[in-house]
Amino acid sequence: MSKRSLQRHQVAVYAVAVLVAVALGVGRPGAARSLERLINPVLAVLLYVTFLEVPFVRIRAAFRDRRFMAAALGMNFLVVPPVAWALSHFLPPEPVILVGAFMVLLTPCIDYVISFTDLAGGDAEQVTAATPVLMVVQLLLLPAYLWLFVGPAVAGAIEAGPFLEAFLVIIAGPLALAWLTEVSAERSPRAERWQSAMGWLPVPMMGATLLVVIASQLPRVQDSIGQIAAVVPVYVAFLVVMPLLGRLAAGALGMDVGESRALVFTSVTRNSLVVLPLALALPAEYALAPAVVVTQTLVELTGMVVLTRVVPAWLVPDRTTSSATAS
Repeated sequence: MSKRSLQRHQVAVYAVAVLVAVALGVGRPGAARSLERLINPVLAVLLYVTFLEVPFVRIRAAFRDRRFMAAALGMNFLVVPPVAWALSHFLPPEPVILVGAFMVLLTPCIDYVISFTDLAGGDAEQVTAATPVLMVVQLLLLPAYLWLFVGPAVAGAIEAGPFLEAFLVIIAGPLALAWLTEVSAERSPRAERWQSAMGWLPVPMMGATLLVVIASQLPRVQDSIGQIAAVVPVYVAFLVVMPLLGRLAAGALGMDVGESRALVFTSVTRNSLVVLPLALALPAEYALAPAVVVTQTLVELTGMVVLTRVVPAWLVPDRTTSSATAS
């Protein structure tokens, strides 16, 4: 199976990982604590192999497109917050549910958004260039948004330390290591072979991440599935609304097809797996928040199956290609 084929069938891989995780979580609940210790290391490896997907030389060129960077920041930090606030009115008025939902909806994705953008024919380089900036800005703004939407008591319960640690260990470290790998690959055949081998890992590592996260959290929350399920319609609504708003913004800015598709995907995909360590650091009374975060991942991955087809076929079609084919 080629890497491209593996990407196209990635949701099937994730579905198997989820089934195994559920079986492990139900059948071996005692393993949850050990698995929880693996969350951050698995996430770090996932992001390392993800950042290796786009050459850093080309990322520097992508940073020159200030229009896309401004659009990505505007969609994620000016448009998404009022959308999330409006959708929250359909959630149960329980702080633990609201906190988990806001934590994930207010934080843009910085990992598998790249591969899904690429599968839909979008400009994955632009998305990759934007991810470190999106991560830093969400680090700064998330406490303020939680204070605004949920209240000062909840915002005060969140410590900056775990999120800063997640940024340094899970984002900055893998990003620097990926850059060093690519520099070495230009000079060393051995490093080049290593980089090529790593290209097979993004999908398996995403599956491993889902397995570890779900299996470690399921024993905690299996008696509260009904409460957690209440967030699913809101997450689905977010998957419908944000692509439409992203498309409108791209059209208003006169973006080309690749940039438009990239803006749609960065507007809709969320940072559930990377924000999870922060959710795990909440006080005991917010024990359901991590499950609310992980539920968004499952809904979103299912939605990506649809969006990777709908975006290029209907929402942002390539009319130039269509015209050439017709003629």
